[in-house]
Amino acid sequence: MLRPAGLWRLCRRPWAARVPAENLGRREVTSGVSPRGSTSPRTLNIFDRDLKRKQKNWAARQPEPTKFDYLKEEVGSRIADRVYDIPRNFPLALDLGCGRGYIAQYLNKLQLFHCRKLLESFSKLTLQKMLCLHWVNDLPRALEQIHYILKPDGVFIGAMFGGDTLYELRCSLQLAETEREGGFSPHISPFTAVNDLGHLLGRAGFNTLTVDTDEIQVNYPGMFELMEDLQGMGESNCAWNRKALLHRDTMLAAAAVYREMYRNEDGSVPATYQIYYMIGWKYHESQARPAERGSATVSFGELGKINNLMPPGKKSQ
Repeated sequence: MLRPAGLWRLCRRPWAARVPAENLGRREVTSGVSPRGSTSPRTLNIFDRDLKRKQKNWAARQPEPTKFDYLKEEVGSRIADRVYDIPRNFPLALDLGCGRGYIAQYLNKLQLFHCRKLLESFSKLTLQKMLCLHWVNDLPRALEQIHYILKPDGVFIGAMFGGDTLYELRCSLQLAETEREGGFSPHISPFTAVNDLGHLLGRAGFNTLTVDTDEIQVNYPGMFELMEDLQGMGESNCAWNRKALLHRDTMLAAAAVYREMYRNEDGSVPATYQIYYMIGWKYHESQARPAERGSATVSFGELGKINNLMPPGKKSQ
């Protein structure tokens, strides 16, 4: 996964941990969420979908499109790890937004269907690992449709970019544009917050939720190489409120700010990609349920007393 110049690095942050979605905040999302099964008239139209389609098609037609696949390949392998962490046998899986099938090589024991749109067929395991949900205008509705196509006791495993993605680039552009032009416009796509994601999954009907936050850091020779790769990935900004043009001196100033604030010892600059991994199940009566509140027969105080009576070497940690 290293570029020929040897300046790229993928790393997993040691503090990244899985957090049960039940423990996440319940802050309401800003885009209108409709009751399940209906279309919300308040859904925000944030992204120019026609422009995004043109960006993706342009990237796919490049002479060497696969050289920009390093991030999706890494995320695909990490999603495969999460599939195999589940002690279940899945004979059938549906891969939504499959692209070039970055996860298929890791799931050779499954009958895997690739599709770019939701299918009417049903499956036990649904994968969404192409990092495309952040371009969806109606995310609540998309999650509801994913829940709909699952069989009972089926599981959805997905990944999308998180809110801290490319914060180095975002900050550098804002500082340079403010200094050179007296204000700044959004140049990085808005991303969903982790609290909102857990809430949306619950509203879509998923249960036994898990949201896993991870970060991947990639080192580039400079800011312009990073922007070139984002274009090659088809990940250029397509928000309606984007600024069409940045002046040349503003771009040069942003590159200088980027290097001054974030450069590594070897002269390269890091770019952080925050990834949200999500797991949600469709309800089935055979699934384990949490015990009812007040049904416990032993209090925490009694457990503490029992622990104190045990020999030192057998006390619970």
